[in-house]
Amino acid sequence: MIREPRVSKLSLSPRLPVRPLLAMMTALALAACASAPVPTFDLSAPGNFTARGAGSGQMVVPIPTALAALDTEKILVEPAPGQITYLADAQWGDRLPALLQARMIQAFENGSKLRRVARPGDGITAEYQLNIDIRTFGVRVENGTSTAVVELSAKIIGNAAGRILAAQVFSARVPVATVNGATVAAALDAASNQVLVEIVRWASVRF
Repeated sequence: MIREPRVSKLSLSPRLPVRPLLAMMTALALAACASAPVPTFDLSAPGNFTARGAGSGQMVVPIPTALAALDTEKILVEPAPGQITYLADAQWGDRLPALLQARMIQAFENGSKLRRVARPGDGITAEYQLNIDIRTFGVRVENGTSTAVVELSAKIIGNAAGRILAAQVFSARVPVATVNGATVAAALDAASNQVLVEIVRWASVRF
């Protein structure tokens, strides 16, 4: 008696319906858009200026202090008094305090006659320390007008005396035509440059 050979039946996966497939492709496309990198901007250090002063001292510049709202890479916007938000289409290349510290040191190197300006821990014996507190660094919207506002509090500390030798608040305002990443970053950079030049000139005559 001849037996017929058995034929194994393959289990084939059913085809996905068209609509669920399109929905899946749409979800993947949206996920790709959501993960797109946020445009990143930098602050510049002013270089085309000079500051008076003998330049006989060495100074360290610690990382500026700031509230949590400013201690971030995000660019702050104040749409109304007491309210804060952040730009969705822009960010700084580093946390704002670290970025300002670097540009502050470069500004002193570019415009003053100090023998050396450095970070704490760079191995120098410094006679002075410049403490900076970031009070405001963002866009303020008032009466329908947008303005880039930078306000820094500066204190010169004499390390030998252990006391404050001088203190002052510096601020600058630059109009913002449109609240978008590139325009806001450029306006804040311009305001920051104004403040950095003022701080360097103010501090340099005290050494």
